[in-house]
Amino acid sequence: MRYFTILLSLICMALSVSAAKADRRVAFVVGNGAYKNVAQLPNPPIDAKAMAATLRNVGFEVIEGSNLSRDQMTEKLLDFGRKAQGSDVAVFYYAGHGIAVGGTNYLLPVDADIKSEMDVKLGAAINIDLTLDQTMGDAKVKLVFLDACRDNPFAAKIKSNSATRSVNVQTGLAEMKSGEGTLIAFATGPGQTALDGQEGNNSPFTRALIDNITKPGVEIQQAMTSVRAQVNEETHKGQLPWGHTNLIGAVYLNPSQQGQQVANAAPTATGAAPAAASGNTDAANVELEYWRSVKESNKPEELNAYLSAYPNGQFKALALARIAAIKSGPSTTTRTLNAGVDPATFTDEATQLTEDQIGLDKGSRRDVQHRLTGLGFDTKLTGVFTDETRSVIKRWQAARGYPVSGYLNKLQHKALLSEIVATAAPTASSQQPPRRAPSNTASAPAPVQRSGSGDAAGAAFIGGVMGGVVGGMLRR
Repeated sequence: MRYFTILLSLICMALSVSAAKADRRVAFVVGNGAYKNVAQLPNPPIDAKAMAATLRNVGFEVIEGSNLSRDQMTEKLLDFGRKAQGSDVAVFYYAGHGIAVGGTNYLLPVDADIKSEMDVKLGAAINIDLTLDQTMGDAKVKLVFLDACRDNPFAAKIKSNSATRSVNVQTGLAEMKSGEGTLIAFATGPGQTALDGQEGNNSPFTRALIDNITKPGVEIQQAMTSVRAQVNEETHKGQLPWGHTNLIGAVYLNPSQQGQQVANAAPTATGAAPAAASGNTDAANVELEYWRSVKESNKPEELNAYLSAYPNGQFKALALARIAAIKSGPSTTTRTLNAGVDPATFTDEATQLTEDQIGLDKGSRRDVQHRLTGLGFDTKLTGVFTDETRSVIKRWQAARGYPVSGYLNKLQHKALLSEIVATAAPTASSQQPPRRAPSNTASAPAPVQRSGSGDAAGAAFIGGVMGGVVGGMLRR
């Protein structure tokens, strides 16, 4: 069965990413938030991790970093510049503090301590224009996304120490012009400030980018129109992304099956990626079987294979969370699955005592098992927390970034109740009605419902589908 699953994986990957592999794609993705000399920003590192995962899923080699000092940013930029030489598509993404002085924009490392205009221009900050020219100059297509329009935290210091001559210190970032083959997108308009978003979640601009720029068959300028509309609506017209483009052809980060990443014609009408185009029951069940075959994997490449085959799949959020957990342990990226959850949920460890304090009866325990299964963490619905259930709870805790113990406390139990999607049928013992899961970086659709005899019937149906697919391949 494992052999057949791998074979099917290869076929799905070939259908969905063969075109992407034809081009050389490189991205620089950095989020700075842990500033040492000004107020910290909680969300840029989360934004960067989510954006890096999004770009990797469509074939980019990503040079990634979070909370970088001036020297660390320079090192990453040198690496990016070397790898971006002659690339087909180069992406530059930055989230964090940025400032505009004298009409020039600068990015701020976390160790920046700026007291004057001289500090800015002599190296404490990073000149965006110079950086883009040096690192992306000869890439065929250059895409720049700057979620760095937060208010200038050093403006008062710079002005107070520049009494001898006039210095123009702007709010937000200054307008930039793009050269041939370039698109530049700001989180908001020139001279305006952008929202960082709810703590522990993505900013409105980054969330909109993740939702739109890698949709199958969607050209990048069309995607940016959707980004502007989404941010404008989400912020109640308080923030409107701004950009400048000088692209000379259509650009697709996730083309249709027969499309091109960089082309001078419109996308083909046929050949959409299988996971996005297929809405029938057969395809849904094959995807479910595929996910079950890799969900316990400790190899990021196997989980990325699922994401490549199903870039907008039902289990995208869980796959991204597991990849983050494998690569760096419990990751703040996964906290976007529980937007609005008490921050103490991520630090308070659960024990047998804290679980007893919840007062779970057999029906409530069965409800916990039911909800975990509905989220893709399969366990038996027995109403008894066996060693198997404890193991499942540990996997759920690791995927969400909670302390891993196998036991629940009141905060984690509340978070689990809030995660279950509205389409999941409530059990008689549910302590509150299921609510729609809060929005997250992956915008995952509702998990497939599995329970009782329907699960057995579904497994039989999947077996038939898998057998037919593999049998047909072998007969060829």
